[in-house]
Amino acid sequence: MNYHWNWHIFAQQVQGGSETYADWLAAGLGWTLACALCAWLIALALGTLAGALRTTGNRVLAGAGATWVELFRNVPLLVQMFLWFFVVPELLPRELSLWVKQDMPAKEFVTATLCLGLFTSARIAEQVRAGIQALPRGQREAALALGLTTLQCYSHILLPRALRIIIAPLTSEFMNTFKNSSVAFAIGLMELTFQARQMQEDSEQGIETYLAVTLLYFLCAIIANRAMALIEARTRVPGTPG
Repeated sequence: MNYHWNWHIFAQQVQGGSETYADWLAAGLGWTLACALCAWLIALALGTLAGALRTTGNRVLAGAGATWVELFRNVPLLVQMFLWFFVVPELLPRELSLWVKQDMPAKEFVTATLCLGLFTSARIAEQVRAGIQALPRGQREAALALGLTTLQCYSHILLPRALRIIIAPLTSEFMNTFKNSSVAFAIGLMELTFQARQMQEDSEQGIETYLAVTLLYFLCAIIANRAMALIEARTRVPGTPG
């Protein structure tokens, strides 16, 4: 193997620019983290709502929650990304479509964040549903008997406890959201994978590039895992095994 190793490549300036390759990767990591965190907030909000709807006992609301889950869970993420980026703007009214396609700032970031959030929300919805159904049935009945409305029952009794007992699977979904953000390179978002590919083509040092990117993904995943473990420890329901 005649490959020429060059670990100093990250400190070298890019061809035809004043930035270094390390600057490229740092910028890509910033976009990756921003996309993953924003998508996670969207997924957590919508997934909690959809999961709660599936357990209400109302056929219309439960059907709406189930439709949401099946729609976003059964279509590959990359296909959804292309649909949101290329197809949806064409279906909008002409004035709005022109704004989205030409003048909308950070179009790639908004599209990737929204798509990833919706995709992940379907998975979180199933976890929330399972968490609520794992609670003793008497908690819902007692809350309603005390005069709480269904909304109050969910917001004050069921969801707080359900979310606390599903922290572990939510941790996995958060890490998946972070890793799935790499799909956004396909629509031009300059996240970590996009920058790695650009660096590899520009510097021709592919091994160093992808080893560094792998390490960055690994470190971020470990940090996220430990942070969620800390949250789980602090919010554990008293009396449950830890």
